[in-house]
Amino acid sequence: MKSLKIGLVLAALMAIGTVARADNANRIYGKITTNDGDVFEGLIRWDRNEASWVDMLDGTKELSDEVVDREQGRKGRHTSRIEIFGITVAKSDADWSFSGAAQSGIRFGHLVRLEPIGDDRALLTLKSGQKVELSGGSTDIGDNIREIIIEDTDEGEVELLWDDIETIEFMKTDPSLESNFGERLYGTLTTRRGDTFTGYITWDVDEVFGSDILDGEEHGRSRKIQFDKIASIERYSSSGATVNLENGESLVLRGTNDVDDSNRGIIVGDPGFGQVIVDWDEFDKVEFSHPTHDVSYTDFKESHPLKGTVYTEDGDKYTGTIRWDDDEERTWEILDGDYRDIQFDIEFGKIKSIEKRSSRTSVVTLLDGREFRLRDSNDVDSDNKGIFITTGDGGTETEVDWEDFARVEFSN
Repeated sequence: MKSLKIGLVLAALMAIGTVARADNANRIYGKITTNDGDVFEGLIRWDRNEASWVDMLDGTKELSDEVVDREQGRKGRHTSRIEIFGITVAKSDADWSFSGAAQSGIRFGHLVRLEPIGDDRALLTLKSGQKVELSGGSTDIGDNIREIIIEDTDEGEVELLWDDIETIEFMKTDPSLESNFGERLYGTLTTRRGDTFTGYITWDVDEVFGSDILDGEEHGRSRKIQFDKIASIERYSSSGATVNLENGESLVLRGTNDVDDSNRGIIVGDPGFGQVIVDWDEFDKVEFSHPTHDVSYTDFKESHPLKGTVYTEDGDKYTGTIRWDDDEERTWEILDGDYRDIQFDIEFGKIKSIEKRSSRTSVVTLLDGREFRLRDSNDVDSDNKGIFITTGDGGTETEVDWEDFARVEFSN
């Protein structure tokens, strides 16, 4: 009997230990110094919907004067006209202008330091030592940020605004740290065409944790369900979703942007390439689960210049360092495109090759073998600003226009 009691105690202790071992290695962690000199250290929730190293910090970056001059030279001047019932009543020549900025983004795992340098600008220091300046263009940077919450190990949750921050130093996360928000949402999303994506889930571009709430109405009654009680969510129609709970209960919810076509999108952060954003019309089902390997800060290596071989339609090839679309030149940078109404943001360091299939589409092949035919972005269609290759010891730069481009094979 005594040995039985000891066995039961040991089993109970093991069970408790299993519950307590929350692996939060994926979580963003850092030290924030405020303008008042206060220092907080802990897990970070950024702008409500970024919490893991795989999540994307969105912004825009200034293009060099050379890029702006080239683009303005390409477009030259254009004639604008005003027509009424098909009859031209006025026309004028006007200079075409180029904005001089490009959409950009970077996964948090590449960051070492972030320093606000204005109301909507930030200076980023990367693991490679490179310094990058990004400005607004989303709520991730600047005064429009919704909030930055740090779970300080001594003081608990501290909510900060952009103006409060002097610097943020990012560092490796202790996987045993507990979070008041629960576990980061993770699972497999299936589209209506049968494509599947597995990774860290952001629901309605907003909810990312087990403690976050899914809202809806059932038979005229309001329902609020914690995500950690949900096993899966299925699209029921344009105006509703079937929510399957861990306890076996199923219910159809309607009436909010969590469960109908006003949903702003479901993001899957895939450690293998970047992220996808799936609209409600393309969404079929998400099944929540736990990752077999929790991606950590150390999984993100130092970035370096893009290198590879560019092949032309005429059979010429150029090997060297590459500047894609005249503005992406490092492995941390992002290639954008759409595939079957799904938005893709792919890290260049995860790309094996890009092959032009038409003036409007390209096939992007990843290092892990997956292929996606992308379109509707100047990264993958005829709006591309040019592929520039610096070859040889002398640093000779060659430009390949999209109409001449055939494919590129990266050697990153």
